[in-house]
Amino acid sequence: MKIENAVEVINLSKKFIVPHEKKTTVFETIASINKKISYEEFWALKGINLSVAKGESVGVIGENGSGKSTLLNIITNVLRPTKGEVKVNGKLTSFLELGVGFQSDLTARENVYLYGAFMGLSDKQIDKKFNDIIEFAGLKKFIDTKLKNLSSGMQVRLAFSTAIQTNPDILLVDEVLAVGDLEFQQKCTEKFIEFKKRGVTLLIVSHDLGAIRKYCNRVLLLHKGEQVALGGAEEVIDRYVYGIDKTAQPTQGKKTRWGDGRVVIKDVKFYDKFGKESYNFVSGDPMKIRISYFAAKEVENPVFGMALYTDNHVQCYGTNTDLKGIDIKKIKGAGNIELDIDKLTMHEGKYLLTVAVHSKEHVPYDWLDKQFSFNVTKKNNDAGMFEIPCKWELGP
Repeated sequence: MKIENAVEVINLSKKFIVPHEKKTTVFETIASINKKISYEEFWALKGINLSVAKGESVGVIGENGSGKSTLLNIITNVLRPTKGEVKVNGKLTSFLELGVGFQSDLTARENVYLYGAFMGLSDKQIDKKFNDIIEFAGLKKFIDTKLKNLSSGMQVRLAFSTAIQTNPDILLVDEVLAVGDLEFQQKCTEKFIEFKKRGVTLLIVSHDLGAIRKYCNRVLLLHKGEQVALGGAEEVIDRYVYGIDKTAQPTQGKKTRWGDGRVVIKDVKFYDKFGKESYNFVSGDPMKIRISYFAAKEVENPVFGMALYTDNHVQCYGTNTDLKGIDIKKIKGAGNIELDIDKLTMHEGKYLLTVAVHSKEHVPYDWLDKQFSFNVTKKNNDAGMFEIPCKWELGP
């Protein structure tokens, strides 16, 4: 049986024309009439192909400027493609910029009807759903308050609560998975789980990789407008964080190591709170991880990454220098990079470490999968995997 697609993106490219000289006044515009204006072409997307089946959840990830939002804007018909085409099969609702169309001098009640109309709802439909919208937003006391007197968080909650009433077949989301306070975020989580159970097709752009893991079974990775990877969520997220290339040939005959060797990881050592090299730690204590590397030639903008796993290969944590905002201009020769962990929050057990170094374009230089390990001893009798600071108090 052929699976019907909700969204098809076929060889999609988008070009923007960027003028070299910006004119901000009428005088500057008149003065430049006889001047030759120079422009630069910027390709935000280049040859993207993506099919999303009905009821499927697909994430789109990549660094800022990779083309994620441009892709969603083309799918929603806000932007027109330069090349290629997009096919949409079903009622589409997009959460791209919540609150666009709100009027600050109107009340919350009036803005619900205004924004609802903007989202394609009739007044009769909004009449039926009005109480649900206000209840979900938690704004019963502010129904007749002017929007300009509500906090920005309240306004986003109102917009989100109105938008989810559209009962879409396809939902496009751009970085609005967690709006408002913790209580409202939990409501949002429950709503997205409900959408998935109802078979709504989800296409989600987010820097929150935890949310992508939670909601998406497939992920598209973009870099500078180009399609780097499309596949299972864990595999593509690993590719993004660690620069892992699952199709690369293993070096030195090992299936646990990949990379082109431009940078080689020579050693990894662990240091305890006394500054001594160790492989045994106590839960709650600090740890320093020192990665020694060698680059035979100068390498620009390398990214170092790590991930922690339990001994049965459950991932506990992962990060890299790029995600932490550390910009390494260039490296050459032998060197070290260190990761300081303030507090080991895991309980007793053996833990495995993956380390990697790759380019900003996610080309792996060296990747060692779970080749290093250390032991943690718990300092109390609590159960579970992680240490959570807490205390019991008997109420009055």
